[in-house]
Amino acid sequence: MSRTIAQALRASAEQFSGNEAVVDGDLRITYADLHHRVRSVAKALLAEGVRGGDRVAICAPNGHEWIEAALGAAYIGAVLVPVNTRYTGPEIVDLLVRTRARAFVVAGEFLGVDRLDLVRETAGGLPPDIAAVLRTPDWDGVPARGAGVPDDELDRAADEVTPDAPSDVFFTSGTSGRSKGAMSTHAQTLANAANWSELVGVTDTDRYLILSPFFHIFGYKAGVLAALQFGAAIYPAQTFDVVRAFDLVQRERISVLPGVPTVHQMMLDHPDRDRYDLSSLRAATTGAATIPVVLIERMRAELYERVLTAYGLSEAPVVTMCRADDAPEVIATTSGRAVPDMEVRIADDGEILVRGPNVIAEYFEDPEATAAAFTGEGWFRTGDAGSMDDAGNLRITDRIKDMFTNGGFNVYPAEVEQVIARLDGVSESAVIGVPEPRLGEVGKAFVVTAAGRALTEEQVIEHCRTSLANFKVPRSVEFVDELPRNATGKVLKRVLRGEPEPVSGEKR
Repeated sequence: MSRTIAQALRASAEQFSGNEAVVDGDLRITYADLHHRVRSVAKALLAEGVRGGDRVAICAPNGHEWIEAALGAAYIGAVLVPVNTRYTGPEIVDLLVRTRARAFVVAGEFLGVDRLDLVRETAGGLPPDIAAVLRTPDWDGVPARGAGVPDDELDRAADEVTPDAPSDVFFTSGTSGRSKGAMSTHAQTLANAANWSELVGVTDTDRYLILSPFFHIFGYKAGVLAALQFGAAIYPAQTFDVVRAFDLVQRERISVLPGVPTVHQMMLDHPDRDRYDLSSLRAATTGAATIPVVLIERMRAELYERVLTAYGLSEAPVVTMCRADDAPEVIATTSGRAVPDMEVRIADDGEILVRGPNVIAEYFEDPEATAAAFTGEGWFRTGDAGSMDDAGNLRITDRIKDMFTNGGFNVYPAEVEQVIARLDGVSESAVIGVPEPRLGEVGKAFVVTAAGRALTEEQVIEHCRTSLANFKVPRSVEFVDELPRNATGKVLKRVLRGEPEPVSGEKR
């Protein structure tokens, strides 16, 4: 049954009233308390003139304030605009201006930078559409700002919101030019989150450590809203430190810990892992498009009872997922099958196309980008390349744009990276195509070695020759201390290729 985010929060506040909803440091908030706190934020927004359909931008690290602000905006039908906390001043201002945001929820100093100061320095002041600024350092004072708004006024505003109303605009990653705003409705957002939770098996006994930034769909939709609908306790993490994560898992009995592949690799390889009781860990997912098979195998054997791979994107957060009863080789080598109400097919050129009610209908105020993103039959063009087996399990081979051609043969870097991952001593790798006069492009591998290990270029290349056709084998190898990544853990192949910075949008 379709519902709004406010209705989902009310239902959880009733069903899981005394359960812990958010544990943020020493602060422990029950579901009943969370509902009350969200209503206070919603009242403050109403008092400042924010109404249904207005955009509310949030630029803050993971924390209870982010959750309360996002749910408070949704409560009255305002549209959430998450802002990457790594953005520069011009990038933040660009999103505030483009969305004509009416409210700006912004942290104090984080990672050595105050984002409100950045905005003021860039624009000479706040953009003119901003009617309210809510600062997280002053969060205790937010309820007083809405104290004059009666309960019945808030309830009327919430009741006017429909499941088909827009709930959020997530600006997609971009390698150049302007990013695009993927706009979802309340019903779509909740359905995507519910699909994820149901297949992972999230329950009201779970304690869920959310490492992904809330400004990313995985942190908010497969994180906050996934836990919210099933009564799990949310543990927001602002940064990731392996030892602190081990300590938290042991102390709080964390059971669900999704994350990008690097997180799980660091946990598996840490020399102090055996000193901690990590037996409460039950389930993990990893949503990156390309994942070394050997990593999935180790996660299942050494850390988690249940490991599922999944595939999604800003425009369709949950497209496919493995099922708990899938054979180990299916979980290790595919991203599973289409989730309920979703269709997936492979185009003639190998691109993955998706269709269904939980795919966005449009990009925010961008009809040209919207038209270009869909086929005449309503299929969304993902930009990812893949294949499907007879059972419908999807294999992601790479991004369409990351593929390169060597002597007329297509090379998908993900396939090469899978092979390199099995070389003893390799921690991570990334492969790109580099120009070569005779063949067009040839592969170059960037390799991070495991701690205390040393490899040579010849060892990496010879290892690849044992498993790959000659045209797929990298012609050169560069060893690096780390791979460049964006805030959500994706490798920045643009940086490896030496391409210029994008004008705006999340860096890939």
